[in-house]
Amino acid sequence: MTKNVLLTGGTGFVGKHLTDVLIDNGFSASVLSRSPRKNTPSITYYKWNLKDNFIEKDAILNADYIIHLAGEGIVEKRWTKKRKKAILESRIKPIELIFSILKENNKTLYAFVSASAVGIYGAVTSQEICTENTPPANDFLGTTCQKCENAADQFTSLGIRTVKIRTGIVLGKDEGFLKKITPGFKAGFGAILGSGKQYIPWIHIEDLCQIYLKALTDIEMQGAYNATITDNTTNATLSRILAHLYGYTIWFPNIPAFLIKLGLGEMSIAVLEGQRISSEKIQKAGFEFQYTDIEATLSTSLT
Repeated sequence: MTKNVLLTGGTGFVGKHLTDVLIDNGFSASVLSRSPRKNTPSITYYKWNLKDNFIEKDAILNADYIIHLAGEGIVEKRWTKKRKKAILESRIKPIELIFSILKENNKTLYAFVSASAVGIYGAVTSQEICTENTPPANDFLGTTCQKCENAADQFTSLGIRTVKIRTGIVLGKDEGFLKKITPGFKAGFGAILGSGKQYIPWIHIEDLCQIYLKALTDIEMQGAYNATITDNTTNATLSRILAHLYGYTIWFPNIPAFLIKLGLGEMSIAVLEGQRISSEKIQKAGFEFQYTDIEATLSTSLT
């Protein structure tokens, strides 16, 4: 019998790609959507509205697995007090609603898999390579990720295998991170941000989707896993490669950190700082990355 996977955030960048991967691997998919959508032979859409604390119960009751991807974009708007609250609630509210429906209906799952982020280790630049055992940071990114992971851990009390995927920058053609930054580089105005020494932990969208697939099917997986390449890619490295791929050498001076701070406020730490992240745990679990070279990955993603 075909197993059903319910996705929150299924209409976003990662969600759309992951839905295709799930279907290609014999699953059926259900997606929570705020606006009406027509069902397809492989995808069933259900309504939800976080403002009203509403999720169609059948979405939960018909699921064999749930993947939680939903959440307001971290770097879409300045981090006002209101924006910080929205970022946190958009991630935790779905978890709480899903948990309550499961508990009230004595419903179980094969697994609950929740998106997290390497931001849990904090917005700093250092020589440390963070592992899943590195303590969470006390800044906004660190505490937000920790609260979300703690909320996800509730599912273990229902006997549900719970996996948390700590993701870095996701690279993919014409979408996500690259969609935001490539127009300037393509126009010949690429520049290094701040010192350029901040590390950029990255992963290709195809590898990320395969990690989620493994989290569903590998019953030994439980707890947190970093989902990034372990290398020395910095903002300066990535910027120079992008410029090279577009046929020029960066001629703009580095954009000063103080200007970025003026423009972005507290949110500037998300682009001015970054750590190296260990992928040893997911590799020991048997996962093999297909995209490991940043220049080759960017080249493929831009063509």
